[in-house]
Amino acid sequence: MSKSILDTIDKDGFSFARLVDSFPELSALKQVPQNPAYHAEGDVYCHTEMVCEVVRQEFEQKNLKPETGKRADPGWALLFLAAAFHDIGKKTCTRNENGNFVSPNHTSVGAKLFRTFAYREAPRFGLTFSQRELVANAIRYHGLPVWFWKKQRPEADLLKVAESVPLWFLYQLSYADVRGRRTENPEEFIEYVEWFAEYARELGIWEHPYSFANPYTKASFFMRDDLWQGTDLFDNTEFDVFLLSGLPLAGKDSWIEKNGGEIPMISLDQIRGEMGIPPAKNSGKIAHIAMERAKVFLAKKQPFFWNATNIVRETRRKLITLFSSYGARVHILYLEVPYQELLARNRTRARHIPEGVLEEMINKLEIPAPWESYKVKYLTKE
Repeated sequence: MSKSILDTIDKDGFSFARLVDSFPELSALKQVPQNPAYHAEGDVYCHTEMVCEVVRQEFEQKNLKPETGKRADPGWALLFLAAAFHDIGKKTCTRNENGNFVSPNHTSVGAKLFRTFAYREAPRFGLTFSQRELVANAIRYHGLPVWFWKKQRPEADLLKVAESVPLWFLYQLSYADVRGRRTENPEEFIEYVEWFAEYARELGIWEHPYSFANPYTKASFFMRDDLWQGTDLFDNTEFDVFLLSGLPLAGKDSWIEKNGGEIPMISLDQIRGEMGIPPAKNSGKIAHIAMERAKVFLAKKQPFFWNATNIVRETRRKLITLFSSYGARVHILYLEVPYQELLARNRTRARHIPEGVLEEMINKLEIPAPWESYKVKYLTKE
């Protein structure tokens, strides 16, 4: 049986070479070019190796090296893993633009790539849902500590990211990223990263997310651009709406049947069945019918389940904005089952989803972030 990715990470220190031997996805970074003004060390593989070495050195300098035979501190083992995959998106995103190599969106692409690797090959990676998402989110935001000060509302960006990844973890990854390269002014980037750490401590979110006055204030802060995080808003919501999210066959119907009680459900799949419309056909018509039914419940202030895949953040945002405008407390319930179980369920499903369509949905999946709604709950198999 193959070792998990955390088992592969050396127990007495960290070895990038050993990780590459077991996880050849990292070899794809070889010969991926970079802008020499910021990366005179060479290709992305070379940079990644240097970043991992910085993490190893930091780990040992902080006297965190475990006794022989014991696994490394799990937080730092995951940090090393994030360092190894932090630029995995550059393989896809790098292009030559006016004589310079650029990699736009490589952080968001890299986060999705890592997530799909770790999801599809869960036995080989051996990560829990929480571990996988920590690393994926660190990859997604690893550039923030260098550029946060240029944001229009830097405190809002930091508070949002702190909901998904501890900022001390992000700081260590970004610190290794700027140290693990050869550039003309490395001290400038290090200074930005230190500003980030100082500001995160000042906001009280170095180790934990911000403690908002209540869930309504938190949801309002992330939906608006004019609210101070220390505000204590009166919660004037009146009823609950439960928005389910997850890939097809993740068990949304079964969960509602078991836990939903008497709360009514609006199901896009159910409407398809009523209308005799096959999957991926007439989606606009299905959504219109579902929305008309939802508005009846919303007008009555009646709780209900909105049961659809809702795997794209923008789709969820539009629904949450609408439901909230009626005074609803919108709860996102995200469901996930292991990849092989998902495929097995699809093979026995009466309305089989073409595997290519299902795979594309996995690639598009944007897992709900904790800041997206009134409350977010993850119903997954750890």
